[in-house]
Amino acid sequence: MNGYEAAKAIRALDRPDADLPIIAMTADAFSDDIQRCLACGMNEHVAKPIDMDRLTQILKKYLLP
Repeated sequence: MNGYEAAKAIRALDRPDADLPIIAMTADAFSDDIQRCLACGMNEHVAKPIDMDRLTQILKKYLLP
């Protein structure tokens, strides 16, 4: 199972936590790749090499109340 399939499977679960944040971290950084991640139910896309400021911002967005 790849990340796209995993995201779809998580979103399809009949559980209250199926909406947990899913953040893609991948070297695939073209706009089509980003759109595919989002279409599969992922919340965000972070391209490698990782921009730590962007990653920190995204994590704060989803993890802090």
